[in-house]
Amino acid sequence: MYNYPLNDNIYNEKPEAEATRAGFGRGLKAAGEADERVVGLCADLVESVKMDAFAKAFPERYIEVGIAEQNLATVASGLARAGKIPFAASYAAFHPGRSWEQIKATIALNDMPVKIVGGHSGTTVGPDGATHQMFEDIALMRVLPNMIVVCPGDAIEAEKATKVLARTDKPAYLRLTRAATPTFSTLDSPFEIGQAYVLRQGSDATIVSTGIMTAYALRAANELQSSSVSVEVVHVPTVKPLDNETILASVRKTGRVVTVEDAQIAGGLGGAVAELLGEQLPSPLLRIGMNDRFGESGEAGELLQAFGLDEASIAQKTREFVDRVPQYHAGF
Repeated sequence: MYNYPLNDNIYNEKPEAEATRAGFGRGLKAAGEADERVVGLCADLVESVKMDAFAKAFPERYIEVGIAEQNLATVASGLARAGKIPFAASYAAFHPGRSWEQIKATIALNDMPVKIVGGHSGTTVGPDGATHQMFEDIALMRVLPNMIVVCPGDAIEAEKATKVLARTDKPAYLRLTRAATPTFSTLDSPFEIGQAYVLRQGSDATIVSTGIMTAYALRAANELQSSSVSVEVVHVPTVKPLDNETILASVRKTGRVVTVEDAQIAGGLGGAVAELLGEQLPSPLLRIGMNDRFGESGEAGELLQAFGLDEASIAQKTREFVDRVPQYHAGF
């Protein structure tokens, strides 16, 4: 197992917490300092998506397009064609939600290295309700050819991912959160595009998680250990390209798989892992996430519980899955 430094405070009742959008803000400013080709574009949400520090530091490299997400995508594509490295940001519900056609036709099709930043994703937008809670974005972006899809686990990883994406000559989607969530990585934890990380070893099942749900998966694994259920936790910050090798190696050992995401399981991480297992290693699979439903208003923590995404729910569902389904080893 790779030595992935973890923040031990993750298991405390009140762990260190910060929104991934804050890490993005720091990372973007640092990327701008490192490369003058980095430009920022936003749809009238500069402070909400934490692009304000970049805008203040580099006003000549910041473009406010207003509430016009389709223009946001096309202007960013043009800037990329001119040799810039654009980061185009808005709420995920609107970008890529409203701008998907333009992202497809002007960015992905032409392989333009635009970084699409979707803030306030999933449950973390909370009281804004179902219209603003974007659970479909991973599926929408994963299906596009040429597109990288990154879902940072915490603010530290979001900062690292932003810097790495600024050096990547491909279109990419960066999924960010509004509410503060537990920090499990450290400054020494690695991040590479296309790399998954085994954070905890186990033998009864593999939990494959992405984004902020990895923190809750780790805490669920800790809870399960007390009832003699041993789970391996694989963190997948890059949903596309998926690290098939790391996931398959873990599943060959445990014989059961649970995916966890703050997104629709159809087409999201759960869909990606189901495709992988179906083609290469048929195994029992439980997908935890949004299952063909829309969100609702409430505080982020309340919604995690209501949708069965908090650590207690993950632990309970995993325990029931392990008790109900025998381990499957296909002889690979």
